[in-house]
Amino acid sequence: MNPAGKVFVVTGGGNGIGGQVVLGLLAAGARVAAVDLSAAALADVAARADAGDRLTTHTVDITDRSAVLALPDAVTAAHGQVDGLVNVAGIIHRFQPVSRLAFDDIERVMAVNFWGTVNTTKAFLPLLEARPESALVNVASMGSLVPVPGQSAYGASKAAVKLFTEGLIAEHQGVQPRVSVVFPGGIATNILGNSGITMPGADAKAAAAKLTSPEEAARQIIDAVVSGRPRVVIGQDARMLDRLGRLAPTRAIPFIAGKMRDLIK
Repeated sequence: MNPAGKVFVVTGGGNGIGGQVVLGLLAAGARVAAVDLSAAALADVAARADAGDRLTTHTVDITDRSAVLALPDAVTAAHGQVDGLVNVAGIIHRFQPVSRLAFDDIERVMAVNFWGTVNTTKAFLPLLEARPESALVNVASMGSLVPVPGQSAYGASKAAVKLFTEGLIAEHQGVQPRVSVVFPGGIATNILGNSGITMPGADAKAAAAKLTSPEEAARQIIDAVVSGRPRVVIGQDARMLDRLGRLAPTRAIPFIAGKMRDLIK
């Protein structure tokens, strides 16, 4: 699919990977409806884009199903059609073992990551299926490829996104939309802050040096839109865990547990 002249909805479009996807699609000549919980973040992206009426912003909580189901009418009123949906929005929870997580923590991450993705997918799928050419891209995580201690509920939410999206891929063989699932590794975004999480003592600069940039992650996501690739793994860390999880799944668990031990003390 050539993005030029097409209309895309991007969730999490106010910052991080989602913000870069918005900017990248606009640079490719698309029209974009950026969806985010933060009006301020959307305003910042709009100012950076300077794209006029090719960009509309929609302040919506994707866990609010009624609000999400109203989005297709709002987007088509502004842009006339919808050719693609890119679900980037997501949060993590505190780095804690399940025994220390409150039910509210688990429910919140499932509501945003899984049900938010289901809500937007269900809302826009009829429009995408009616287009002669369309794309649906859902962002999972390398945390859905192998278990990560301290992020068990997050991993479960993204594993649900993985299988949900793979089911959509199976259901849309030979018909629109072309569906892709994306597995980013560590990306240099403020997902901790956006999730309301702090990690005292973390060396942000040292960590960032080992992470994939949000610009590069967005480039690969947009490439999935263009190529229709059903599966995209972003970052050397994600590719390593993908191979480990498939080739030696029983070894992957103690290996990752050892790496994460100090983080969840």
